[in-house]
Amino acid sequence: MKPNPIKKVLILVSILAIPGFLFFYLLPHFAKNRYKSLPYFGEKRLSGTFHSVKGKKIPDTIYHEVPDFDLINQESKALQWKSFENKIVVMNLFNANAGTQQANSYVKQLSDSYEHKPLVRFISIAVKQEAPVALKRYADSLGVLASKWDLVSGDTVKTYPWIRKGLLLDVVADQQGGKTSYIFSNKLLLIDHLHRIRGIYDADNQQSTARLEDEIKVLIAEYLRNLKDGR
Repeated sequence: MKPNPIKKVLILVSILAIPGFLFFYLLPHFAKNRYKSLPYFGEKRLSGTFHSVKGKKIPDTIYHEVPDFDLINQESKALQWKSFENKIVVMNLFNANAGTQQANSYVKQLSDSYEHKPLVRFISIAVKQEAPVALKRYADSLGVLASKWDLVSGDTVKTYPWIRKGLLLDVVADQQGGKTSYIFSNKLLLIDHLHRIRGIYDADNQQSTARLEDEIKVLIAEYLRNLKDGR
């Protein structure tokens, strides 16, 4: 018996249509879950309020936030969190009198790659109180782009507790034999636009800094998604 040409066409159309149907059916599901949310560092507590997801009540969590600050940058400008409104920030500590440091060498490279992306900013905090002219000299030696990367300093009586409790980093001024040496965490912090720590990375570990680069992109995607959703 000669095959029915209409039947053959219908079978062919079905074969071609099924993959396309599955693609468009499953695409929203995969797109929605493309990025896994980054963790939150620091103390967490329940707020006592709830939000609803698919009819299920979910308790709201209050995450650790880096407190506000009042620091001076290399351009003699006073900076607070309001200076970085709706920005994703990468932070680290440094000693301006210790020559080239791995963290700042890396931040220089990373900040240059984000020169034309205003959503991301960089802040390096001096572990020793420095005058703006000294910060400026150090910034110039690194080739810092002032609109992208701020080198800041303040009274260590205030900044050290802020670093320890707010940034969750270690810093110690060790005085021996009339000289002061500074011991501090060689870490990079990724902070979201709500001042919550979303990542901590070893500045001298290539695998760790590669993860930072990936997770900056994840945090940008999260921010833009929440902005679109009105959150």
